[in-house]
Amino acid sequence: MLTAAGILAYRVEKRPWEGCHAFIFDLRERLAQQVQITSDGYAPYAPTIRAVFGWDVDYGQLQKIYETDQRGDDAARRYSPERVVAVEREVVFGNPEEAQISTSFVERNNLTIRIQMRRFIRLTNAFSKKAENHAAAVALHVGWYNLCDLHEALRVTPAMALGVTDHPWTISELVERALSAPTPRRFAYANAASRRLAPAFLEAMSFPM
Repeated sequence: MLTAAGILAYRVEKRPWEGCHAFIFDLRERLAQQVQITSDGYAPYAPTIRAVFGWDVDYGQLQKIYETDQRGDDAARRYSPERVVAVEREVVFGNPEEAQISTSFVERNNLTIRIQMRRFIRLTNAFSKKAENHAAAVALHVGWYNLCDLHEALRVTPAMALGVTDHPWTISELVERALSAPTPRRFAYANAASRRLAPAFLEAMSFPM
């Protein structure tokens, strides 16, 4: 059952290790209790989640196996999704419920973002040309989605469902709060033990520090 649909954390960039660590740290800072996390099989996630959360997380991975396409490098192949032929779930650490190891919610949210923001649509004049403008547009969308837009299933905004606010924000309120927001803190490890363990995890996974 969907109880909230908020975007708790996001990051606009490619997926280097440093960006992954900053993203996971930002997520941890926004959580008040132990949670279950599911990711895809992107290699930096496991050691980074372990280093940032310590043992205070239940973590599983879901990997989709796609059909090998033999149609060649034509438009139909390049711009059409490949067919999923298998799904593999894995408990990485902690005690996640295997039935809840799923990326369905984040995939649906990715679809919502692409539908509602034309900057993600390739081969159109709306596609972002500058990274700075793209990041600003994404930030505005996330704020509007969380705080202003009434969710169809929840009948309130995601922020209201999470108890962050008691009313839908206006765009004016969103922009005013954004301009007065403090500078975010740099990421840090969950504890000293995690800081000591992180280099070993990253070395084992062949990631540069």
